[in-house]
Amino acid sequence: MRRQSEAGRRFGCPRWLNHPKRRRALNVSPEESLNFPLDSGLSSRVYYYAVGDDMESAELKIGQVATLSEVSLDTLRYYEKRRLLPRARRTAGGFRLFTSETVERVRFIKHAQELGFSLDEIGQLLSSGSVAQCRKVRDLLREKLIEMDKRMKAMRAFRRMLAAHLEKCERELGAHGQAAQCPVLTIKHAESNI
Repeated sequence: MRRQSEAGRRFGCPRWLNHPKRRRALNVSPEESLNFPLDSGLSSRVYYYAVGDDMESAELKIGQVATLSEVSLDTLRYYEKRRLLPRARRTAGGFRLFTSETVERVRFIKHAQELGFSLDEIGQLLSSGSVAQCRKVRDLLREKLIEMDKRMKAMRAFRRMLAAHLEKCERELGAHGQAAQCPVLTIKHAESNI
C-alpha cells in the first residue's frame, strides 16, 4: 500500500490529489489542494475548482481536462478533430484552453460510448440547431431505445436459461451427490453429436 507523502500528511491533501503528477497537471500545490470540494460516497472525486471560483469562466489546459475527465490527451485531441468538442481557444504560446463544460461533455461522450453509441451518433446528439436536426436526434434516440430493449429482452431470456440450468444442476447434485453428472454438459454433448 502506498504511503502519503510528507506534504500530503502535513497539509491534509486529498489522497487522489496527493500524487505529484496529478498536482502538476492541475498546477496546484499541496496547500492549495485543501480548497478542493469532495463528493461524499464510495467513489468520491476531487474537483479542480476551488470553493468560490467562478466555474463558468474557468479555462483549463488539455492536461487538466484529460485528468478531470479520465481520458488520455490523444482522446481529447481526437474528439476535437472529430468536432465532438468545440474548438479550444489558444494562448499566445499555442496552448489549448478549454471551458469547464468540456469536462462534462467528454464524460457524456464516454458514457454514450459505453451505452453503444458510435462517435458519429454522439456527434448527432451533441449538434444543436434546426428542427430537422432535432428530428434526426429524436429518431436516433428512438432507434437506440428499440435496440436496447431488444438486447435487454435477449439478456432476460438468457438469464432464464441460466437459472433453469442452475436449477437442474442443484437437483442433480442434491439427488446423486458425488455420483452426479452435470445435466448441462450432458445436454451440450448430446446436441454436438446430432
